[in-house]
Amino acid sequence: MQTTKPVTKPSKQRKMLFQAPNHRRHKHFATHLSPELKASRGVRALPVRNGDTVHIMRGDHKGFEGKVTRIDRRKYRIYVEGLTRETVDGTTIFVPIHPSKVMITRLNLDDKWRKKILERKREAHKKVEEVVVEKPPEEVTEIKEEIVKEKMAVEKKPPKKKPKRRKRKVAKKPAEKKKEEESKRRKRVKKAKKTEEAKTEEKTKTRKTRVRRKATKKTKGGT
Repeated sequence: MQTTKPVTKPSKQRKMLFQAPNHRRHKHFATHLSPELKASRGVRALPVRNGDTVHIMRGDHKGFEGKVTRIDRRKYRIYVEGLTRETVDGTTIFVPIHPSKVMITRLNLDDKWRKKILERKREAHKKVEEVVVEKPPEEVTEIKEEIVKEKMAVEKKPPKKKPKRRKRKVAKKPAEKKKEEESKRRKRVKKAKKTEEAKTEEKTKTRKTRVRRKATKKTKGGT
């Protein structure tokens, strides 16, 4: 038989699903059996066939039970007897349901090949149960004690303190240094201008007062 590799891409999975051959499409119709059938037949799931009675577990028609009348393998849908709806024209049509929303309550065993499939699956489950040997409780308790001790040892260890990070002094760029120097120089120039203006104002004030006094004296003496 040709082996197939597992596919993880959703686009490839959809392509495999909708372009699958007929014998593989049959396996996609597998649904769960009711708990009573599981106990009696020893099988967990089987593909749905015409004549099986089915119980709808999910969707708008939850709780409805009836026989399967038709299976559409092209669209992956089944049609149940009695489950219909009216169209706009007034005609009644069957409602399509996906097999994953369904649980089989009664099996149609008219086909002898299906009986053989059930027997084969039951024998396979029995062989698996015989092979799987449970560990004795003593070994399980020892393993649990070891796990608990390991956890306690891990919890007792003090948490490691992370070293404090020192702040690095960021070296100033030459452009920033130039800007600072220019700003300082401008401040100095402004201060010098202000002091010079103040001195000139004081000089002009003193000169004006002297001139006025002299002018007054000359006028008085001339008279």
